[in-house]
Amino acid sequence: MRQASVATAYSSSTRKSKSLLMVCVVCVVLTYFVLGGEGTTTIGNYASTGTSSYGAGGSSSRPDEATTVLIKNEVEAAMLKHISKIGARAGATSKFGVAELPESQRMRILVTGGAGFVGSHLVDKLMMQGHEVIVVDNFFTGRKKNVVHWVNHPNFQLISHDVVEPIMLEVEQIYHLACPASPPHYQYNPVKTIKTSTMGTLNMLGLAKRVEARILLTSTSEVYGDPEVHPQPETYWGNVNPIGPRACYDEGKRVAETMMYAYQQQSGVDVRVARIFNTFGPRMHPNDGRVVSNFIIQALQDKDITIYGSGDQTRSFQFVDDLVNGLMKLMNSDYDQPTNIGNPDEYTVNEFAKYIKELTNSKSVIKHLEATADDPRKRKPDITVAKRELGWEPVVEVKTGLTKTIEYFASVLKEGGEIVPTGPDAAKPKGGK
Repeated sequence: MRQASVATAYSSSTRKSKSLLMVCVVCVVLTYFVLGGEGTTTIGNYASTGTSSYGAGGSSSRPDEATTVLIKNEVEAAMLKHISKIGARAGATSKFGVAELPESQRMRILVTGGAGFVGSHLVDKLMMQGHEVIVVDNFFTGRKKNVVHWVNHPNFQLISHDVVEPIMLEVEQIYHLACPASPPHYQYNPVKTIKTSTMGTLNMLGLAKRVEARILLTSTSEVYGDPEVHPQPETYWGNVNPIGPRACYDEGKRVAETMMYAYQQQSGVDVRVARIFNTFGPRMHPNDGRVVSNFIIQALQDKDITIYGSGDQTRSFQFVDDLVNGLMKLMNSDYDQPTNIGNPDEYTVNEFAKYIKELTNSKSVIKHLEATADDPRKRKPDITVAKRELGWEPVVEVKTGLTKTIEYFASVLKEGGEIVPTGPDAAKPKGGK
């Protein structure tokens, strides 16, 4: 009962949005069959060809011209209304729900991993600003539903592609986010994780070099390993186990940074590197096994909240909106050195578990299990550089962000039923696209 009540406000708006989108889809399908046409239907980069028929026995029976125009107008109106609602929530004011940039200011921007948790929020912001956005994702952890609201918008394109293979595009900026980021997911196929960070980054750098695009790599606080300096400044070289279970991700990102600056020095590629600290918010994968998602899902279901180790290890959590703003400020700044993007608000894992339990009014019991290998003891960003060079610092309080995230997960549980949180072991992402 508590779970349902927490979800009410969020799920109400979500149901309306989904209903409207379903109307749009149904109208498009009906229009296609009613008009009885032949040709290609394109959604992003997905296309299908064929002949449709209408009426008994497959015979073609087209409506009169007035009916055809009416159906077409209704479909367009419903779709534009849906997009406008999304835009209104982000402060956009044009009739299409996005800003209308002049040609001289509108950029074509590639976002790899753009259907993922962070990537989809970045795509929303870029679309709202009026840019043309191309999303490339292999959907290992990304989900189509995170960006489905942009499908059919003229400024948006979705390409199913793995960055370990080259791709030829014409773009002006590249946000390179592609890589699984939660320990269970990146440990599921460590060789593929390494290839994504190395070959994937190599391919994106090659593209940036060819088209003279600026490229931003989303690196990670994991490059600092189990730090001996606290908080962690960008000048700290880290303390990483190169052969441990987390090494495929930690060392993969470290070499990706090396490649970024090698391309800058050797070929003059315009690079930016963001070192991201723990981030949370709506659209997190419910089975990513991370602290925030696991604790919230367990608390909402009154299941045991599981802490690995003593719980004295610390983490710093930032809301996804702050991260997206930081990434965009870095991309559009003149600063080209590694930059920490995170919230210095530090919690022990024990404190955080109790906080989640309190916010959800949960009956869960907090239990301690065996510690995971190479789990960092402390994590807190020094954001002096971001403040000085970008004028950026987090503005969303952890409590505010958690409230929104709890509402999101409550709606996920209400719609999909019970969720069994992912443990610390390597695991393939679950759930639909």
